[in-house]
Amino acid sequence: MSESLPHYEDTLAVYACKPSESRGRLSPEPETASRSCYQRDRDRVIHSSSFRRLKHKTQVFVYHEGDHFRTRLTHSLEVAQIARSICRSMHLNEDLGEVLALAHDLGHPPFGHTGETVLNECMKDFEGFDHNAQALRLLTRLESRYASFMGLNLTWETLEGLAKHNGPLVDKAIDHKKPPADLPFGFRDYLPEHDLKLHTYASAEAQLAALADDIAYSSHDLDDGLRAGLFELDELKNIPVVAQLIDEVLLTYPGAPKDILIHELVRRMINRMVADVMVESGRRLKKLNPQSVDDIRNAGEPVISFGRQISAAVVELKAFLADRMYRHYLVNRMGSKARRVVADLFNLYVSEPGCLPTDWNEKAPEPNTAETARVVADFIAGMTDRFAFREHAKLFDLSDVSL
Repeated sequence: MSESLPHYEDTLAVYACKPSESRGRLSPEPETASRSCYQRDRDRVIHSSSFRRLKHKTQVFVYHEGDHFRTRLTHSLEVAQIARSICRSMHLNEDLGEVLALAHDLGHPPFGHTGETVLNECMKDFEGFDHNAQALRLLTRLESRYASFMGLNLTWETLEGLAKHNGPLVDKAIDHKKPPADLPFGFRDYLPEHDLKLHTYASAEAQLAALADDIAYSSHDLDDGLRAGLFELDELKNIPVVAQLIDEVLLTYPGAPKDILIHELVRRMINRMVADVMVESGRRLKKLNPQSVDDIRNAGEPVISFGRQISAAVVELKAFLADRMYRHYLVNRMGSKARRVVADLFNLYVSEPGCLPTDWNEKAPEPNTAETARVVADFIAGMTDRFAFREHAKLFDLSDVSL
């Protein structure tokens, strides 16, 4: 353990996750002198193949729509920046907050939420598909880099945070050796080996990473939608908090170019939401007076949260974006292509697993079985948008003779 860690831990709140108190890894490893356990987790995620592939996975716009729109990778980096900054201000463990932010979208298949919806439909007879469970599966099963263990062998706190950052997954304690049938597959497959205590809340760092995600995609999807011309600033006037910030920007910078006005609005939105999280979370923490991270886990409700006004504004903004951006005809057209690509690839691979690359085919030699379907779902979920398009062209465009 690094000699600097005790000093760093002295700066953390009593209810923060401390490296010296970590529950460790499923496969024990010696600590290093230069990095804490959560710093090692972060570095393993950053160096993973799954993280690199986020570069070409859709946030809202598919990669070829433009170089300046966000991808899963740039979104994850933005979430990490927000999470780390708030963790530092609140004396939480910023390394744990950062790794949770960086890893939160790893389980997403190509083509954003459309890809996940289609893949889940394809898997309906084979226990379904859930991107959060898939992230756990990637990090504990599918990433193959080490000789001594499967996956990345991340700490218990990181895996717990990934599983429960949006809250408990079951309403009471369970026998982790026999997880309930309605849990998504990735959780049920892993829990018998490693009890993540799915009935409690996650750490404050994990809860904060989830809100950092809300802050990032609410503000940055708005940014992308405005810059793409899908809607204009004056169409946001029915969302009270956003309308107030728009008036402030227009009053402060009359006659400024549109791109400057958009940036000034987005930065104010982020600042407003961050400040609100810190005020409301501070109020809840004062009321709870937690003396350990387990007090956070057993609080019975989130301790990191937006206040009522900002929570309502986020809900309204999500509804606006769903109507004016996520269901815009240009996005719908690409979504239509994406649905066909994912469904076509899934059906072909399941019925003809010999068309899978050799290392994947070796895991799924029999067609039309649950085992093969899961292998196919893992393979497709790991695709980037452009790789999925290329695979589809190779397999369904009879004039394409490339292999």
